Amino acid sequence: MKAQVLLTGFEPFAGDARNPSSEACALLDGSESRGHRVRSLCLPTAFSAAALQLLREIARNPPALVIATGLAGGRSEITPERFAINFADARIPDNRGRQPRERTLVRGAPLAYASTLPVSRIVERLRRAGIPAAPSLSAGAFVCNELFFRLRHALEGSKVRAGFIHLPYASEHVVDRPGLPSLPLATLAEGLRIAVAVSLA
Repeated sequence: MKAQVLLTGFEPFAGDARNPSSEACALLDGSESRGHRVRSLCLPTAFSAAALQLLREIARNPPALVIATGLAGGRSEITPERFAINFADARIPDNRGRQPRERTLVRGAPLAYASTLPVSRIVERLRRAGIPAAPSLSAGAFVCNELFFRLRHALEGSKVRAGFIHLPYASEHVVDRPGLPSLPLATLAEGLRIAVAVSLA
């Protein structure tokens, strides 16, 4: 069996009908990169539940690389995150009605974990390919960050590279919302394809 890459995205949330993160990942499902088979997984936009599902999948089918993705509405670029923080402070409820405020995620764990993806090289390669990209300091304090933190906490000390990339809206999803920053869904998928290849190099 070929070594595997796991890409994850989220289900729609906050009233949106679609989420480009899960759709972009799905476009790469079954593809290959540097001898690795790519799999995609759509996670619930819910505190605890998303991380639990991801970690169970990693235990069942250990990957060589994990890239989690999520939507950052309002951004105009693909933004690999540098840090996951040990903190939750949700400005809106998740899809199961939970809204933790000013809470530590894992007691006794570090204040933050750095991504083990080559963030700067990913951004450089995306820009060279004509895809807008920029590094981002942290993944915020909502479900995306919680997933990223618990993922890194679980994999700390292992050889598995793991990180998080935020995506803007897909242009196809916001045709009725003029002026909202977006990129075509195919461009988002190509950006993730490049990120996988760079991370495996």
